[in-house]
Amino acid sequence: MKGWSSVTIFLLLLLILAEAGDDGFVGTRGVQFVLNGAPFYANGFNAYWLMYMGSDPSQRSKVSSAFEEARSHGLSVARTWAFGDGGYRPLQYSPGSYNEQTFQGLDFVVSEARRYGIKLILSLVNNYENFGGKKQYVDWARSQGQNLASDDDFFTNPVVKGYYKNHIKAVLTRRNSITGVMYKDDPTIMAWELMNEPRCLSDPSGRTIQVWIAEMASHVKSIDGKHLLEAGLEGFYGESSPQKQQYNPNFQVGTDFIADNQIPGIDFATVHSYPDVWLAGTSDETQLSFLTNWANTHIHDAQNALRKPLLFAEFGKSWKDPGYDPAKRDLLFNTVYSSIYSSARGGGAAGGGLFWQLLAPGMDSFRDGYEIVLSEGSSTANLIAEEAQKMNKIRKMYVRLRNVEKWKRARRETDRGRDTGN
Repeated sequence: MKGWSSVTIFLLLLLILAEAGDDGFVGTRGVQFVLNGAPFYANGFNAYWLMYMGSDPSQRSKVSSAFEEARSHGLSVARTWAFGDGGYRPLQYSPGSYNEQTFQGLDFVVSEARRYGIKLILSLVNNYENFGGKKQYVDWARSQGQNLASDDDFFTNPVVKGYYKNHIKAVLTRRNSITGVMYKDDPTIMAWELMNEPRCLSDPSGRTIQVWIAEMASHVKSIDGKHLLEAGLEGFYGESSPQKQQYNPNFQVGTDFIADNQIPGIDFATVHSYPDVWLAGTSDETQLSFLTNWANTHIHDAQNALRKPLLFAEFGKSWKDPGYDPAKRDLLFNTVYSSIYSSARGGGAAGGGLFWQLLAPGMDSFRDGYEIVLSEGSSTANLIAEEAQKMNKIRKMYVRLRNVEKWKRARRETDRGRDTGN
């Protein structure tokens, strides 16, 4: 380092520390997620219940425990709900009327995620009736005199769309009561999700949902240009790629993996996978074969057709399945993780996987068959930690390579400065 000024060395060290940090906004570059200039891998979990628990001061420790255990296992991303429409302890009592205690619960989730170095994906409405969903929005509009035929009118009725747009604005412009930072300005949040598993069975062509995604993506981006956005899709192929529909389970839900994710404003694609539900009654071998094809086909299409990152946003296997044993769950997790790792280590489009679902200790009433309690030390928990370690090694490799290039550039500039006598 002879000839290097102390100021140059100090600035380079600051750059390297910044590169390794997790404080920036997650973005995309080509088919990869990036954080502070280096590839970022969203290895993590779903925990829909975080806001609900955070809104009860006596239960907030569950949120902290979940983040602490996740971080100790190397996990970096949590996907959770930023909705609760009507019903018990809602976020939104009625259109535009919010429950401050529940909103403060979400504030706590965001602040704790920041404390533990976890990025968040926040979903803005549910396709299903749980926590209100599109049905609640349609019911609200009916109560105001709108003549609506089905819950699918959520996607087309101007009054309903107005309610939903107002909810988007309310969440994105929320100022956190703990940190003082508006959500739209908080890098703790990795991405917004338009809807959990959007489906429109009344229009199997997929056009209704395409128009809705385009309108809502534009609305989100008009408020928040800093965060990534995804649609919440499960990954079913549609009319834009008829040759790919052979990879779907034997049903259609009115979405189109290719066309929907090509919409401007959608920054990355998502897939979900539940072969135990979608192919119920078939053999484990059939389900694993489906999963392997499902994963690899979507990675290929994200890489070559969409040219965007792909996140496996939900996957899991229930212990309630007939003939279940832990080895079968491990095999499913390993199938998903192997596909992701194989792509990621070559710089491909697979950007990570979020299993369904993580619970903190003492949450037995939330057990749905898919739950993982990391502190119970199951073989699946060990697999999760191993995958996180492997993905973190890839990121560290890229960070080191970037830092080597920075040192080389700085050295060349220093040498040129000496040669010119500066």
